[in-house]
Amino acid sequence: MIAFIVGTTAELIKISPVHHELVARGRAVEIWYSGQHVEELAGTLDDLGLPAPQVWLVPRESARNIARPADVPRWVARLAGTVVRRRADLAQRLASDGTPPLVLVHGDTFTAPLGALVGRALGARVGHVEAGLRSGNLLHPFPEELNRRVVGRLADLHFPPTPVEAHHLRRRRGVIVTTGANTVVDAVRYALARPGRHTVQLPEVYAVATLHRFELVRREDLYRQALEILKEYSRRVPIIYFAGASERERLEQYGLLDVFDAEHFRIEDKLSYVAFLPVLAGAQFVVTDSGGLQEESAHLSIPCAVHRAHTERDAGEGRTMVLTRLDVGRLRAFLEDPQRYRSSDAREDYTPSATVADAIDALL
Repeated sequence: MIAFIVGTTAELIKISPVHHELVARGRAVEIWYSGQHVEELAGTLDDLGLPAPQVWLVPRESARNIARPADVPRWVARLAGTVVRRRADLAQRLASDGTPPLVLVHGDTFTAPLGALVGRALGARVGHVEAGLRSGNLLHPFPEELNRRVVGRLADLHFPPTPVEAHHLRRRRGVIVTTGANTVVDAVRYALARPGRHTVQLPEVYAVATLHRFELVRREDLYRQALEILKEYSRRVPIIYFAGASERERLEQYGLLDVFDAEHFRIEDKLSYVAFLPVLAGAQFVVTDSGGLQEESAHLSIPCAVHRAHTERDAGEGRTMVLTRLDVGRLRAFLEDPQRYRSSDAREDYTPSATVADAIDALL
């Protein structure tokens, strides 16, 4: 049996096409949920056509969103306690269909190394989807870069998106299968094929922005500077800034909610994935610090500025994407003429989720 051990909405988005592909091939598949994100779970599952998690690795009734680094130790302890208590039951579930047990983890959240450890503890092979991404700096982003490297040492099956990431794994044990692109491209296709409803009033021409990473928002000066630059350039093209509850709390803490207005630089609540993708697809450009949004913008050939010090993804770099390295001069240069980064080289020929499923069929 195959168990996806995931815990965030971003992981659910990117494993969903792999899940659908494996189920279509008759594989026994379950979702085991770590509970990093809880509040958004039901809507995300409905959006993506996924079943409810068959296993909760933390007590479901008391699960809460992991919003701060201080929440992590207690969450890890609860997850470890569940696995220890249910070890025999979980191992039996993995062996229930008579096929070699496989645990699949994704990306670089805390759940990825924990899920890999759980898989190893239960005697399963471990596969890592979106493997091999490296920023080259252990502290940027932290802890994501460390999480990726830990999983790289634990996994038996590595699924890097491109030869660049495969090269990073050349000294790792196990089987390496390059998928040609990130599984997010399949998720984008799925979402755009069944657009969700949203209540955001969109101007005829607009751009999209999101900023949420700890390395930026923990620095009031850098966060304020970026928002003020976006406000300045929103006079040319209206910018819709999507923010979740934690970002709004930080904006209120810093007294930055007054930066936004109703006409040019609007703040809106985050949308579900299926509702957000059509909004993204219509944007003139994107400013973000999200690796996932960087990937989606590259696939849709939308000009994108990634406002981060480092990125582990080269998707679109130099063609549809600019890495600002938190340099406001680079951000301004992008905003002066974002359309020079518009391209039409979206890679429609890749179906990475099918490649993952093909490899699993061949290896198990």
